[in-house]
Amino acid sequence: MPSSNVQVRTGGHPDLALAERCRQDAPGAFEELYRLNAPRLFGLAYRLVGPQEAEDLLQEIFLAAHRKLSLYKGDSSLGTWLFRLATNQCLDYLRSKRARLALLTEGFEHDPNARGSSAGAIVGVVERMDLGRALALLPPGARAVFVLHDVEGCEHREVAEHLGISDGTSKSQLHKARMRLRSLLAAARTTERP
Repeated sequence: MPSSNVQVRTGGHPDLALAERCRQDAPGAFEELYRLNAPRLFGLAYRLVGPQEAEDLLQEIFLAAHRKLSLYKGDSSLGTWLFRLATNQCLDYLRSKRARLALLTEGFEHDPNARGSSAGAIVGVVERMDLGRALALLPPGARAVFVLHDVEGCEHREVAEHLGISDGTSKSQLHKARMRLRSLLAAARTTERP
């Protein structure tokens, strides 16, 4: 029987073949992976980090996917694996952005010359707010849970798995996100009325 240099893996998800083609730099394979998954991952990034950063972050997500494709073992669909990778990339981005923002605004909290309250500033922003803007005001963890559960349709156990939290924490964060969004959107409607 003639031997072959191609190794065939048995078991695993059918997407394993596409992943293997990408690993071997087969012509068009990574383009196919991108075309199949970019719209959903862009939507996720758009909702988690906002429109300005989503496109750049999508490119970073696929660069990370290219580097980490050897970690895909076919236990789930390639789309699910990429979604988890994208969620982590978005959360890492939000954490680093939050840390940079905290450093920039650190002195304002204790500045006696700073006028106005944060509630007043929020109401001013909320006047022209839609759901996307309201989402941007949520803490990253609550935003991620809300987007994964209410927008993407993941179950709490899936959200917990994606984010590395417990089911109970997912439920709690979702409740807090919904309550905060209701509050922000109600305030926006109240301030928009003549």
